[in-house]
Amino acid sequence: MAYSAHVDTFTRDKLPPPEAQPEFLFDLPELKFPERMNCATELLDRHVAEGRGGRVCIQAPKLRWTYADLQEKANRIANVLVKDLGVVPGNRVLLRAPNNPMMAACWFAVMKVGAVATATMPLLRAKELKHVIAKARVTHALCDMRLAEELKLAAAESPDLKHIRWFNDASADGLEAAMAKQSAEFSNVDTARDDTCILAFTSGTTGQPKATMHFHRDVMASCVCWPPYVLRPTPDDVFMGTPPLAFTFGLGGLLLFPLHIGASTVLLEQGAPQDLVDAVLNYQASILFTAPTSYRAIAAIAGPLRRSSLRKCVSAGEALPAATRALWKEATGIEMIDGIGATELMHIFISADEKEALPGATGKVVPGYVACVMDDSGRPAKTGEIGKLAVKGPTGCRYLADERQASYVKNGWNYTGDAYALDAEGYFHYHSRTDDMIISAGYNIAGPEVEDALLRHPKVAECGVIGVPDEERGQVVKAIVVLRPGNEPTPEAARELQDYVKQSIAPYKYPRQVEFAASLPRTETGKLQRFRLRQATQGETK
Repeated sequence: MAYSAHVDTFTRDKLPPPEAQPEFLFDLPELKFPERMNCATELLDRHVAEGRGGRVCIQAPKLRWTYADLQEKANRIANVLVKDLGVVPGNRVLLRAPNNPMMAACWFAVMKVGAVATATMPLLRAKELKHVIAKARVTHALCDMRLAEELKLAAAESPDLKHIRWFNDASADGLEAAMAKQSAEFSNVDTARDDTCILAFTSGTTGQPKATMHFHRDVMASCVCWPPYVLRPTPDDVFMGTPPLAFTFGLGGLLLFPLHIGASTVLLEQGAPQDLVDAVLNYQASILFTAPTSYRAIAAIAGPLRRSSLRKCVSAGEALPAATRALWKEATGIEMIDGIGATELMHIFISADEKEALPGATGKVVPGYVACVMDDSGRPAKTGEIGKLAVKGPTGCRYLADERQASYVKNGWNYTGDAYALDAEGYFHYHSRTDDMIISAGYNIAGPEVEDALLRHPKVAECGVIGVPDEERGQVVKAIVVLRPGNEPTPEAARELQDYVKQSIAPYKYPRQVEFAASLPRTETGKLQRFRLRQATQGETK
């Protein structure tokens, strides 16, 4: 490891031991990073230094910042952090805001001072924030004033958190007032490439979130693998989307990737379907990032996008059903770019561009990474055989002081918790999360496959499929279905859906139980929380 710039050595002290970490690969020439690097220099300051400071960088309602504007804001915030709040390299700084320009400026300021950004989802409550603060030993926080209430409640019970500054705050005590008193110049801390700069908490689809540790080199590695080889953006592209910046899918797609190539991004606080369609048209966005659920919701009103500036649409965050891919292609004429990433690995590592897209497949391994499907004995599975997805690359899992490291990393491989099959052409086909596989009367049934069949029915808005205990079969398939408006949740409707699935896929996979619901539990990033569906079902059977 290179000599650390961290004065507060908490994150380096809490790294998993080397033997518990995955094997890291740096075979691509662009992954040969220098020992000293600060990702804020590479992503932001470089453009200003090379004469591109006047290019548009970030847009939002009633706001338009150039690269020079963002640099000035970030430098002033960096000076506030160091001179007013006493931040030293290695301190953890909690960031809390919707997707907006000040959130981006604060993130870059934290990078500049050599601290560790710990971004949180806007919808987190005090109880959840307390867990993040305690786990990461957060000492400082920068928070949008509109989200102050829950953080104040959490701070009252968090002795480590000693300094909070509020932004989008017009008062004399707000961050903006403090920024006005500081210099617009700042010399970035000379961090090591393997200094931790992000603590990213997993989105909690399976329960208690884990803190993943990412270095400055990991941030840059995510920029030089998937984007240039699969997305292929240009400096003239305008990025837009819904994933929160606190989620690595959003951080990469809406901040890191556009800034790496000198493009611009649009940060929206509201991501409802009509908001997104209007914003694409108003800002002439060309690249869209959102989850499959959102694409499905937008498709019904996506007609105007067919003749718009939009040219690339990226789906990640959860598995993309073939039905949703087809629906979007029919509505817009655009073939989606699918991908699987993980908070543990920073961003997407299996994907396919528009020309290589294969309906029903996630894609092929991204340059810089290697992936395989393992059987239960830890050996590569046969072609077409369902097994456990294992990945290696320039990024990988480092949990902060968490015993679950041993279950994610085995023999140098990152085991993502996904069940996949690999075909003869090198395409990876998603089947389910490994803990979501339903075993019924000896048959392995992937919940997402049943969901995809149900989503093709015109009455179904969204659905979730789980396995529930059954004395005779071990488990049976249960579907929780949200109907489109105007359809009644009747026994006849349930039988209609069951018959439809029997005709669409192997009959043994049909949902023997169908429950109708007004909504489904999802994370803030749009992922379906099947464990909550299972918990609700277990509660009913007790």
